[in-house]
Amino acid sequence: MLKEFTIPFVGLKDGKHEFLFTIDNAFFEHFEFTDFNEASLEGKIVLNKKPNFLELHFNVLGNVVLLCDVSTELFNHEVKTEFNLIVKFGSSSENNSDEILVIPEGSYQINVAQNFYEIVVLSLPLKRVHPGIEDGTLKSEILTKLKELEPKEEKLNGEKDPRWNKLKDLL
Repeated sequence: MLKEFTIPFVGLKDGKHEFLFTIDNAFFEHFEFTDFNEASLEGKIVLNKKPNFLELHFNVLGNVVLLCDVSTELFNHEVKTEFNLIVKFGSSSENNSDEILVIPEGSYQINVAQNFYEIVVLSLPLKRVHPGIEDGTLKSEILTKLKELEPKEEKLNGEKDPRWNKLKDLL
């Protein structure tokens, strides 16, 4: 499983150590994740080795190209996320937290590919909207058609329907 994401910690002295990783399309293809048209990310881990456990601070920075849910246009999305993980040694039945990973006694390395994958995917917005839609600069046929089909405000005898005022009071 992505050997370049394996950190051998057994020979490291106690203290902080830094590791850099390149996260690109090939990385996400390994996980069969195809939401990106392009990914250009840099992953950094600061590993703080303690006598009985490890502290890992993940940092991911870069850009991915996403498909807009509204206009189907591609856009660049900046990814900037961090995550802390504690690695303890013992039986895996002790593990009951997302921030604590329990690995077997005697382990000498840890693979962080799955952690990077989860950190990046969870940092993405649920609704992917092109920034040009929000600021009004994006022009496309789809947006024009959506604007035409937008519901119009109901009028009653040439004036605004007063029934809608009660709904506004709820806000």
